[in-house]
Amino acid sequence: MRQRTGTPGEVFGAFLKLGLTSFGGPVAHLGYFRDELVTRRRWMDDRAYADLVALCQFMPGPASSQVGFALGLMRAGWWGALAAFAAFTLPSAILMLVFALTAASVAGPVGDGVLVGLKIVAVAIVAQAVWGMARSLCPDPARATIAVAAVAILAVAAGPFGMVGAILAGAAAGLALGRGAAQPGLAALPLPVTRRQGAAALAVFGVLLLGLPLLAGLGQGMAVIDSFYRAGSLVFGGGHVVLPLLQAEVVAPGWVTPDQFLAGYGAAQAVPGPLFTFAAYLGAVLALSALFLPGFLLLVGVLPFWDRFRAMGRAQSAMQGANAAVVGVLGAALYDPVFTSAIGDMRDLALALACFVALTAWKARPWVVVILAAAGGVVLSLAG
Repeated sequence: MRQRTGTPGEVFGAFLKLGLTSFGGPVAHLGYFRDELVTRRRWMDDRAYADLVALCQFMPGPASSQVGFALGLMRAGWWGALAAFAAFTLPSAILMLVFALTAASVAGPVGDGVLVGLKIVAVAIVAQAVWGMARSLCPDPARATIAVAAVAILAVAAGPFGMVGAILAGAAAGLALGRGAAQPGLAALPLPVTRRQGAAALAVFGVLLLGLPLLAGLGQGMAVIDSFYRAGSLVFGGGHVVLPLLQAEVVAPGWVTPDQFLAGYGAAQAVPGPLFTFAAYLGAVLALSALFLPGFLLLVGVLPFWDRFRAMGRAQSAMQGANAAVVGVLGAALYDPVFTSAIGDMRDLALALACFVALTAWKARPWVVVILAAAGGVVLSLAG
């Protein structure tokens, strides 16, 4: 990893670009992050990035936003973390607020075509991430087998708990293989979080989780904060997984109708950035903050202990297996939901392959490929 300190402005610019162009959901976001920050800007290497992804997959909350928050923290300290969060989140949050205020909807062949193109380009983005990470994190038969085993686990135990189980199984397999050696000279990730700060973050997380339900009766504002904080605290697997929890929290009490909820979800699919910004449509700034906060508190609580853990020999073995399993988890997600929801026929597949070639062979910028894919989706829609 390149050892130099960045600035909050640099982090804000990088993540604003990602926030404006990262279509396709949490798994695709990880692919965009890797392409922009690992491959192009070289903020860290693939191994450190995979370690971070595995860590965030273990915890509740929006995994891609947690990864982004940690990347900003490592690059430029606390202001960098806030810059990363704000820049990555604001574009989609603003778009969702506009949607909520205007009740606009994407309709017609052009609007439908743009949505189709954005879903198709996510296939190429995720495929590029899986391919690149597999080359560096599964370089031998044993780790390639762990990746395939992770796919097999998810085939019979789909969902967020299946993902966590697959990564745990990969870590166990890595320990059994025992190929990792202690690496005291492993480049430490620049984490400006002390153990005392980490313990304080975990304490705040617990106090809010237990205390907010006691305050929910004070008014609808506190009830909204409690509902969204609880949803963000209990969900594994990112934005798509939180939706059933949010539906129970906001539709059942009558805060929004089922049709309004589904309309907002449809709009959330069409904007870049984290799907958790659906909260901006449902409950504005308080809800948005409450949904993200628990995942960030947990991340800050764990980070102070991470470098010491990952430098240990047995930890290295476990992380090698876990990282290989992460490749399998991303590969499984490439198929479902990314491929299955985006590719309906050979024309869709051809556009996805064209995007993949543009990214991998022509080294085109992701945002350029996103625009071309949206245009291609419109052509497919108009052609019938």
